Order: sequence, then structure tokens, then C-alpha cells
Amino acid sequence: MNEPEFPTPDVEVESITPEQLKSRIDAGEDVTLFDVRAENEHEEWKIEGENVETVNVPYFNLLGDDPDDELFADLPEDEEITVLCAKGGSSEYVAGLLAERDYDVNHLAEGMNGWARIYERAEIESDADATVVQYQRPSSGCLSYLVVDDGEAAVVDPLREFADEYVADAEEYGADLKYAIDTHVHADHVSGVRELGRKTDAEAVVPAPAEDRGVDYDADYRAVADGEELAVGAATVEVIHAPGHTTGMTSYRVGDVLFTGDGLFTESVARPDLEEGDEGAPDAAGTLYDTLQDRVLSLPDDTVVAPAHFSDAADQADDGTYTATVGELEASMDALSMDRDEFVEFVLSDMPPRPANYEDIIATNLGQRDASDDEAFELELGPNNCAASQDAMTSD
Repeated sequence: MNEPEFPTPDVEVESITPEQLKSRIDAGEDVTLFDVRAENEHEEWKIEGENVETVNVPYFNLLGDDPDDELFADLPEDEEITVLCAKGGSSEYVAGLLAERDYDVNHLAEGMNGWARIYERAEIESDADATVVQYQRPSSGCLSYLVVDDGEAAVVDPLREFADEYVADAEEYGADLKYAIDTHVHADHVSGVRELGRKTDAEAVVPAPAEDRGVDYDADYRAVADGEELAVGAATVEVIHAPGHTTGMTSYRVGDVLFTGDGLFTESVARPDLEEGDEGAPDAAGTLYDTLQDRVLSLPDDTVVAPAHFSDAADQADDGTYTATVGELEASMDALSMDRDEFVEFVLSDMPPRPANYEDIIATNLGQRDASDDEAFELELGPNNCAASQDAMTSD
């Protein structure tokens, strides 16, 4: 929903940056949020955490010369309150209303759009000869990776919004980008493989089976098949076809690190309905089972699973990344010990809503639809819904 123009509050209102708010949440501070977006927008996508309490009252209920004080009844009077909206306009106005009522209040600069621009990184502790960096986007749970070795680098599952950051970080590590690699045709965010190809000499790499879905890039790209290898410095990137989430879903292995894309997460497994819909989901779920059993769980137990997403149910490893070993996942995730029929039934039983705008995002990532930078950013705003439900996925 587009926010109207709001008057400047009569009292001075402090703002807090998305990064400052994230730091408070990560530090375990109690955080109270007053979300003034429409109720459906709040329910679909929100800032969550064990130490986060949220009150939702749509801003349009607060318009007028003298809003009813009952609208603020659920807000604590003795705690700091952060007001947030979509872009930062209505939150500043509402924060002013609270300040006039003597609340300790600030507002989130740039709102949820600013929250979506937070991007963090951490190095994965592994036995791989190459340096592997994980990028984390808390707003959507998207994970990307930078692989660096001997002056060369590759990015796995890059996001278009952060293309400049990958380039700068490769330079920081003293490397030139050689490859920009996608694990599959993403349905939840706009891929950065072509953008990186335009900005650098990096070669765009996609799984060969993805071509059957109609890849129509306006630039050269390389399609890789199962068993091929890519060289990054002295490191080898092994291509492993891993269908299930999509027909072209492909994992990439560097040493003991396996980039599983959306096939396997640290707290869940892939949803199987985003390519062939509900009709094709049962067969895709069966294929996913075969892939996990034959191509992932057959790897050594100390193989580090590095997925393309994390959810609020995921725990960080000791190195600050959302990773886990094959052995840890096999021991903790109930779905991985089911038989095939049980697995298929379970995965299909409680799938979440499909990602927002997923059809337009898929078309954009195939090159069949054009989107400006601003349009691409707006398309992918929202939560991560590429996994099957997390309910009962893991053992206590």
C-alpha cells in the first residue's frame, strides 16, 4: 500500500537505522515495535525474534487531529518503542503522535525497505582450501556465497540488489570475479548473475536443465551439467545435479562445503511446487527424496551443508553462519529418516503460501521479463517461502 504524504511532527522524533535495530535484536535487548502497516502486510512479512514484541495498528486508523488513545492501549509506557512502516514516512508521523503523549519513541529509518537492505557476511569454518564467505539477508532469509582462492572468486546465488557488494568484497580479498553461479531459477529474489556479468568479466553460470524452462538472457552464459567442474584459483567447484525443488536444481561442492541451493536447508527441506504447481508437486517431492538420499546424505558426515535460505527456525553455527554438517542434519531432521512415501506425504501436507510475485520473479530470472533496479527490489520484498513447513521437521 502506498503511503500518503504526512505532516512533519510538531515534536522532534529520533530515528534508528535498520542496522542499529538489528544490533539491538542480536544483542538480546528487549525490543518493542509498533508496526503501522496494514494488517495483511504485517502478517505476511514482519521483524521477528524471541526478544521482539510487536503491536500492529494500521496508520490509517491514526489519521486525524486527535486519534483515540485506545489505539495506543497495547503499547508499554515504560519501554522504548520503535515505530515502523513500509518506507519511513508514516512511522515518523506516528512516532510524533507518541512523543506528544510522552512515550519513549523513535522510528525506523526507511522502514521495511531499509530492513530489506541489511546484508551481513561471515566466513564458513571448513576444511576447504578456498575461503568461503556466507552472505545473510535477514529480511528474506536469502543466503549467497563468495568463494575465493588464489586471486580468483566466484559468487553462488548472487542477489542483483547487492552486486556491487560482491565486487567490492572480491577486491578486498585480492581476487577478480571469475564466475557468477546460480543453483537454479529462483522464485523469491532477482538473480544477480547477469548483473555481475555486466559489471565485471565474471561468466554467468546456470544449470543446463534450466535452459528447458526458457532461459532467454541478453548476454552470454554458460550452462553446466552434472559432473562438470569449474576452477576458481586452485580450488575445484564440482557440479552436482540435485533435482526436486526444481528440475534444474543443482548443488555445487567446494572441498567439504556443499552449496545446496533450495534443496536442503539446515531446518527444513525444499518445497516441490514452484515449477510444476500442485499437480506436479507429488512427483517432484519423490524426486527430492531420491536426491537427498542418493546425492546428499551419501556424502561424508562432516560435509558442510550451505543452503540458499534460512528461516527464524534456523540456528547459527559457532562461526556465525547458517550451516550444518550432513551428519548433524541426518541426526536432527525427522524428514531425512522417513521412507519415500512418508516423506512425500509429509512435504505436501503443510506447504506455506507461495513467495510473493514468484511468477514475475521467475520470468525475470529467465530473462523473459525486464525489470528496473527499483522494480526488481520491490518484486522480492517479503519473507522466504521456498521451504516446506518447518513444523515437525526437526527432533527436539
